[in-house]
Amino acid sequence: MSDDPVDVVLVDDHLMFRAGVRASLDDRVRVVGEASSVDEAVQVVRATRPPVVLLDVHLPGGDGGGGAEVIRTCTDLLGGTRFLALSVSDAAEDVVAVIRAGARGYVTKAISGPDLCDAVLRVAGDDAVFSPRLAGFVLDAFGAAAGDVATGDDELDRLSAREREVMRLIARGYSYREVAGELFISIKTVETHVSAVLRKLQLSSRHELTRWAAARRLL
Repeated sequence: MSDDPVDVVLVDDHLMFRAGVRASLDDRVRVVGEASSVDEAVQVVRATRPPVVLLDVHLPGGDGGGGAEVIRTCTDLLGGTRFLALSVSDAAEDVVAVIRAGARGYVTKAISGPDLCDAVLRVAGDDAVFSPRLAGFVLDAFGAAAGDVATGDDELDRLSAREREVMRLIARGYSYREVAGELFISIKTVETHVSAVLRKLQLSSRHELTRWAAARRLL
């Protein structure tokens, strides 16, 4: 794995907040651009094409669609550029709006600097990342839409009781460290269980695991 920092564009209409985020990031993340409105964000994101964009859901400008509008306008960049919502709002409608638009995750502004860096790296690696309390909104919103996925109990039966516990927490957006603390096991053990779960379910990422769990209403 490369030791180079992950480049991000930071989008928020409050200058002081952006300065605070910059100061909180460690050397794993590098801010390569900033924007304070929908129109500025689209311009900067298209110019820099960063691996990750950190953006608020409520932004001035554009057609009034905020962060979701930025994502939709940059749809052609999805896959190369991933969007992580960073907002003070924990309202279900805000969470669902940006996820429907194509965001890979949603964390609140109460997050610590190190945890935010962890989230950026995970999103850059194509994982889905949510603050634990927000994952339920996504599962409720998208579980029905994923109903066309097979729901046989035989898949769940492949997992041990401990693997099911780890699976549920990971799918809800918990970090490995948070899962370890919740279940009183080591981070290394969490990593081992996650690898086993993905292998047994023939999934390739935490994002796919979240969708798998949502389809089966397991959370």
